[in-house]
Amino acid sequence: MASLLTFAARRAPVRLGRAVSSISSQTRHLSSSPIDHDQKELQSLARAFADNEFAPKMQEWDENQHFPADVLRKGAELGFGGLYTREDVGGAGLGRLETSVIFEALSTGCVSTTAYISIHNMCAWMIDTYGNEEQRQKYLPNLTSMEHFASYCLTEPGAGSDAGGLSTTAVKKGSHYVLNGSKAFISGGGESNVYLIMARTGGSGAKGISCFIVEKGFKGLSFGKKENKLGWNSQPTRAVIMEDCEVPVENLVGAEGQGFSIAMKGLNGGRINIGSCSLGAAQASLEAALEHVKVRKQFNQPIANFQNTQFKLADMATSLLSSRLMIRQAANMLDQDHPSAASFCAMAKLHATDECFKICDDSLQLHGGYGYLKDYKVNVYLRDSRVHRILEGTNEVMRMVASRALLSE
Repeated sequence: MASLLTFAARRAPVRLGRAVSSISSQTRHLSSSPIDHDQKELQSLARAFADNEFAPKMQEWDENQHFPADVLRKGAELGFGGLYTREDVGGAGLGRLETSVIFEALSTGCVSTTAYISIHNMCAWMIDTYGNEEQRQKYLPNLTSMEHFASYCLTEPGAGSDAGGLSTTAVKKGSHYVLNGSKAFISGGGESNVYLIMARTGGSGAKGISCFIVEKGFKGLSFGKKENKLGWNSQPTRAVIMEDCEVPVENLVGAEGQGFSIAMKGLNGGRINIGSCSLGAAQASLEAALEHVKVRKQFNQPIANFQNTQFKLADMATSLLSSRLMIRQAANMLDQDHPSAASFCAMAKLHATDECFKICDDSLQLHGGYGYLKDYKVNVYLRDSRVHRILEGTNEVMRMVASRALLSE
């Protein structure tokens, strides 16, 4: 930990982001995927934090379903609470490429915890980008410091992939909107202080949806039971329920009817973020496999000597590299506001989450029976990365986004 603190102090006496604010502008026009020196420094910082703060506790957090708020706030001291939020409210002001590199490195220590950080960052970015100045100054300093946590609320029990069909309503009554409905599978539900909730203020379809900042403690807001999940156990998941929930009119983000656009713009970045978390899971799983095959012996020799093992490792490394290149290309395009960014984010997310899950599975296979034991970390990477093929848009929906872009051309 000393080396991490030394690096942070050298680069940023107060916060990581302030010292590296120039990196974002330097990399917005990158056309290739290899990272530069400054980005490697950020990668090293995040990997050191993951190795020291996440990795030793990952299995314990998974087993006990523990939400490590104290460790998250320690990461926020380095800038992880507002990676691509502007600096005047405590953000790091980085670009999507740097953020992707950081999320990948952090995920080698704990995928579940990093994935929550990615969702929290997406919410902060939405307020920073689409909120007014009063909203930015009211909410973002506490979010970037992770004194408060944030959750993204789009999915409903009857509206998953068909997000435009959501049924939560928001009716304006004097100085408040009154919200009724429920959101499902909300990461951080019950623990978060701030909820970005999409609700219908107008007619059917996407154009009738608006975005609201809803605080924990608002009248009419409650939460369902904590879900018992296959993975992502270091972050709680609950339903978010609104029964005549009163939300001040000043908590409308943007204009009425803009909510669906805000939600989709957030998801473009979210797909890069979650793909980056899959990269970290695959990287850690490949590292674990390499270590295991060198020491595990069968037929009087290390199984690393067998051609089948060698070919499997080569395939894993190739899939990891192709996934990383696609994620970083899409991140670059998002930074550049490229017109094809949405379809490239979808394809990158599709490829990376599918391939990286397979890498985790192949790592477990190379571990043999040991991989199936909870004493070994590879089972956590496998379970945590499985949901990445579902959330931020299922991979079936990613195929729809990509194919529609192709056909429209």
